[in-house]
Amino acid sequence: MNKKIDWQGVFPAITTPFNEDLSVDHSFLAEHCKWLVNNGCKGLVAAGSLGEGATLSQMEKDRVLETCIKAVGERAYVVAGISSLSTADAVAAGQSAEKIGCHGLMVLPPYVYVGDWREMRSHVSAVISATSLSVMLYNNPIAYKTDFLPEQVRELLDRHPNLQAIKESSADVRRVSAVRAIAGERLQILCGVDDAIVEAVYAGAVGWIAGLVNAFPQESVDLFELALQGKKAEAFELYRWFLPLLRLDVVPKFVQLIKLVQEEVGMGSARVRPPRLTLTGQELENTKRLVADSVKRRPVADLKVLP
Repeated sequence: MNKKIDWQGVFPAITTPFNEDLSVDHSFLAEHCKWLVNNGCKGLVAAGSLGEGATLSQMEKDRVLETCIKAVGERAYVVAGISSLSTADAVAAGQSAEKIGCHGLMVLPPYVYVGDWREMRSHVSAVISATSLSVMLYNNPIAYKTDFLPEQVRELLDRHPNLQAIKESSADVRRVSAVRAIAGERLQILCGVDDAIVEAVYAGAVGWIAGLVNAFPQESVDLFELALQGKKAEAFELYRWFLPLLRLDVVPKFVQLIKLVQEEVGMGSARVRPPRLTLTGQELENTKRLVADSVKRRPVADLKVLP
């Protein structure tokens, strides 16, 4: 029997914290997981792009997933980001995540190689069918150059009953409507672009795979809930405050930027693994200034979200 996830809500694409020697800081990772869930997050997506999955060995990924599961127990879902250079490795990673106890998988196209639809269908189908876990397909043509078109998503949906959600990161909110039109209620749609979350919810997205949530979980959950409840005036006021920060999620150095924001609010370290390097110079100063100004002006205390 396929295991199901209720994908409605905020799912942090959780960052991977590192010690000074760049080994994974499991102690802080556990603390961070608990903090996010305590602030209303529905689940955690680990070892994805923001989690620097490409720099982690499979053993490290497995240990990260184990730490997340142990930290949150049954209070939240733990979803494994699955991508690799080869289909065989992606299949093995998905099967490992199931054995560890993950609730679901976020399946990406393969790193580096950009194939045609026949090849990409074969790749993701192999991963989706390798476990009984609930699967979220990750569509991010901007970053990965592979675009899962709505009709292709429907084909995958017809083939795989455990394909139950899509992370839509094309940055085109019309895609949410297009996928809804071909999938109906069979597929839950989650926004994967931080600075399009309100628009995506109004178009029919039911969840958010979020980045800045790593530093601002209460604000992220409040924004999502206000949008979901149709409280447009309140949602816009919070969105207007949040947008300069949310835009950090959609630039090439999003990992460095989001980790720096975490450090600036006292919930994380800016350390990243090469080839990424921590920010310096004007980039560093501009981001610090943005965070300081945003913290000073944040309006969350005045906003009320229905329970």
